[in-house]
Amino acid sequence: MSVFATLVEQLADLLHPLFGATAAAAAIVLFTALVRLLVHPLSRAAARGTRARARLQPRVAELRERYAKQPEKLQKAVLELHAEEKVSPFSGILPSLLQLPAFFLLYRLFSGDGDGGLLSHRLFAAPLDGHWADALAGDGLFGPAGLVYVGLFLVVAAVATFTYVRNRRAAAATPAGTGTGTGALGKVLPLLSYGTLITVAVVPLAVALYVVTSTAWSAVERAVLST
Repeated sequence: MSVFATLVEQLADLLHPLFGATAAAAAIVLFTALVRLLVHPLSRAAARGTRARARLQPRVAELRERYAKQPEKLQKAVLELHAEEKVSPFSGILPSLLQLPAFFLLYRLFSGDGDGGLLSHRLFAAPLDGHWADALAGDGLFGPAGLVYVGLFLVVAAVATFTYVRNRRAAAATPAGTGTGTGALGKVLPLLSYGTLITVAVVPLAVALYVVTSTAWSAVERAVLST
């Protein structure tokens, strides 16, 4: 924790001439970008895996039809198909898993158990260790601190809508019968991008900045890698 706090503080000191009192918030955004850059090679591999799995969907659909009443044989056949084509069904999970330590470190650092120096920093009128509920209890939704969260919610909503539209288009383009573009699951999955709004509302502001930055990065990264 002390090493992590020192890293964020050094980044804040580096950015202070440009950002002044909001340097710590800018340091968190920069730290998030550095984390995402580190896992970018895995994200590229995950994107290649996603395209490969999409290419295999017609063959998977055939296997589902052939082994409709034999789930064990279906599972084995699908795994063998992925192994034959050298496609990992879990490649998309690794980038998210590798980001979890940074998320939890930030959460602990700004949840009241962290470094006192960092806890004193703010993003404009909102303390980095504060929550949306604190802003509402203070000057209300449109108070100085509340407006910081309103701004974050607007960014998250814009990114979520962008992701939602892309996911809906991808689902609509999925051939019928592949099991990924139709049905209740296909309708619900695109809406999950709006779940970030809940996260931002309940975590400390510093963690919310990490989540918003990482989510925006993911949206742009996926759009670029899918082309």
